[in-house]
Amino acid sequence: MLALSGFAAGLLFGLGLIVSNMVNPEKVLGFLDLAGRWDPSLAFVMGGAVAIGAIAFALTRRASRSLLGAPISWPASTRIDRALVLGSALFGVGWGLAGFCPGPALVAASSGQPKAWLFVLAMLAGMGLHTLTTRLRAAHA
Repeated sequence: MLALSGFAAGLLFGLGLIVSNMVNPEKVLGFLDLAGRWDPSLAFVMGGAVAIGAIAFALTRRASRSLLGAPISWPASTRIDRALVLGSALFGVGWGLAGFCPGPALVAASSGQPKAWLFVLAMLAGMGLHTLTTRLRAAHA
C-alpha cells in the first residue's frame, strides 16, 4: 500500500508540474528575470505548494506515523549552518542557469528533453561528489 500511495503522490506531483508548466525551463527563467519580462505565475504555484505543505506539516507535526502507518522522521537539526547556506546557494545558481530543479527536471527528462537529461546527469554527479566528499571527511575525522 505504501508503494502504491507513493506512486500516486509522485504521479500527482508530476501532473501538477506539467499542468503548471514548471517542466518548461523558460517559465522558470521568466520568473527569475526580475529586470526583464518577469513572469509572476511561478510565485502562485510556489505559494499554493507552501500553503498545502504548511497545512500538512501542521497536521502531522506531533505524529510519529503517517496515515498508512509508515514512520515519520523529522530533521534532527534546525541549525542554519555553512553547508545549508552553500547548498542553497548552489541550488539557486543551478536553478537560475538551467531553469530546472530536481522534480521538474525528472519529469522533463522522462519526456525526452535533452537539456533536462543533461541537468539530471549533472545533478546525479553532484550528489555522487557530495557523498564521496562526505565519506572522505568522515574517514579523516
